[in-house]
Amino acid sequence: MATDSAMFASSRRRQSPSLEAFLSPVNLSDVPLLQTLSSTSSEILSCFSDVCFSFQRRNTRSLIRKVQVFAVLLQHLAPESSLDPTAVLCFKELYLLLHHSKFLLRYCAHSSKLWLLLQSPSLSSFFHDLSKDYSTLLDVFLPVDSLCLNDDVREQVQLLHMQHYVDDNNDETLRNRLFSFLDEFENGSVPNSEELRFFFFEKLAIKDPTSYREEIEFLEEQIKSHGCDLDPTRSVINGFIDITRYVMFLLFKIEDGNEIKKQKKRLISEEIENTFTTTLPKDFICSISLNLMNDPVIISTGQTYDRTSISRWIHQEGRSTCPKTGQKLVDLSFVPNLALRHLTTLWCQVTGLSHDSPKESLPKVFQTRASTEANKATLSILVQNLAHGSELAAGEIRVLTRTVTETRTLIVEAGAIPYLRSLLKSQNAVAQENAVASIFNLSIDEANRSLIMEEHDCLEPIMSVLVSGLTMRAKEIAAATLYTLSSVHDYKKAIANADGCIEALALVLRNGTVRGKKDAVYALHSLWLHPDNYSLMVKRGGVSALVGALGEEAVAEKVAWVLGVMATETLGAESIGREESVVTGLMELMRCGRPRGKEKAIATLLQLCTAGGAVVTEKVVKTPALAVLTRKLLLTGTDRAKRKAVSLSKVCKGCDQNTQR
Repeated sequence: MATDSAMFASSRRRQSPSLEAFLSPVNLSDVPLLQTLSSTSSEILSCFSDVCFSFQRRNTRSLIRKVQVFAVLLQHLAPESSLDPTAVLCFKELYLLLHHSKFLLRYCAHSSKLWLLLQSPSLSSFFHDLSKDYSTLLDVFLPVDSLCLNDDVREQVQLLHMQHYVDDNNDETLRNRLFSFLDEFENGSVPNSEELRFFFFEKLAIKDPTSYREEIEFLEEQIKSHGCDLDPTRSVINGFIDITRYVMFLLFKIEDGNEIKKQKKRLISEEIENTFTTTLPKDFICSISLNLMNDPVIISTGQTYDRTSISRWIHQEGRSTCPKTGQKLVDLSFVPNLALRHLTTLWCQVTGLSHDSPKESLPKVFQTRASTEANKATLSILVQNLAHGSELAAGEIRVLTRTVTETRTLIVEAGAIPYLRSLLKSQNAVAQENAVASIFNLSIDEANRSLIMEEHDCLEPIMSVLVSGLTMRAKEIAAATLYTLSSVHDYKKAIANADGCIEALALVLRNGTVRGKKDAVYALHSLWLHPDNYSLMVKRGGVSALVGALGEEAVAEKVAWVLGVMATETLGAESIGREESVVTGLMELMRCGRPRGKEKAIATLLQLCTAGGAVVTEKVVKTPALAVLTRKLLLTGTDRAKRKAVSLSKVCKGCDQNTQR
């Protein structure tokens, strides 16, 4: 597959298991012992001998040296059949140590620099314990006569035995300096920019925006995958994430990081489009559910599954083995496979399929003062860039307001809204989309809605994006923004009366993506809830668009429920009843929908009969197959659907009696 290398590189970088798995048991039954030892030691040396470790350098070199000596020893051994029980026991213990050595070296090679620095005390402790275990093993090894070691090998083993563990104080010095920056932010002051540059750029050698983003991403994954069981705590790690983000914007132009991301995304999109646009790649399918993975995660065996499916496999069904390999899971935590998630999202964009990927937000973490101050410093840089006309700064604000919810208030306080407002009419499609998405994210916080609507008067430019935005996605985000703003009752009328609002929402409902259609449904429903908007919704095509959307499987259930709400008002019921396709659309949902969808469909039909008058009732009752579908729901529907079916049957019966008279 053309994208194998991209997927592998990302999973290799992120697949650092939890340190608890370091003590995982190893099964040695029915294993040719010396052959396994030799291959394991050779694998370790081939994988890690040439690796330049960022931290724990002295410990990793010492450990690799130990493995090298044992690899030589294994090459000069007598046949396994001649070994006495003591030697066999020693070699089984050696296998465990090699297994743990490989794990620890891989952990140090593939983790981020900041994470290794934060974990320095724990890692040093593991290296120390492992060194003691090797020394203990050598105490037993050397006197064993059946090993038949020659003098050169025995001398190397003895020299190895004489080595002592020595802490690498440089790592601890760097760790203390990193925490000193956190302390400065915690005390309300921003560290000297030159000192930050020297530490991150020179000492840690994090020298480009992409590396900073990868550091941030790695730390975020630790928060997601480890939950509350973290040292340092999630709040402290979150503080370092915010500081690292600040340093990135302090040292580099915003264009640097964004351009790299855009180029990478474009290249991968082209690979996907050229490679497998016609069929769903098997690597995108969860082997448990056999569906496209929305939230792929890696388990301890290295296999990837959809989070929902593997969670149900482990936690609800009580299984403790890998579905594919049958191996026992030594660690039940998951690591997000962001590379694969990104590829599935891009593939869906290329093919036009819906992909309900999870929101990229961190678990709720207590916000320390250090995080707040670091975010303020970051936002000051971004808003300055906005003020000087940087359209790309809006993209960074969009990401921050989506993933770091605590920044929403800070962004407003930093004065970003007026600059975002001006970008809503930009002729740059990316800038316009980023601006409207940023305002949408800000509008999620109730306190910001009045600032957006009143103080900064953003309704008119948001409407401009909805009506004539440069991309459909921008129009869809504008629809979502109007939905959140219309949750304030006093704004519903102003939004509905804005020129072209309802008509534009109807167009998004007809022509948008699945996500856009849902946002349009939510917005139209919210606007209907103001009595002064009833007639506007009817005249300007809102009701017709909703009825037409009954044929859209992805939104049919929601639409049926909204129509049921509208039908509680006489004007709504009569207007809906006049639509030619409404009854057939609801009947189709009763026939083919999910249980909840069937329930909503029959409830709406009943409501139309109740409030729509004789004409609407007759139209419903005379529909072919109504009686059959109603009887079916009486037998198989939800409890509420059964009650509605009984009531609708009574309406039909009453209508028949009136007709006979």
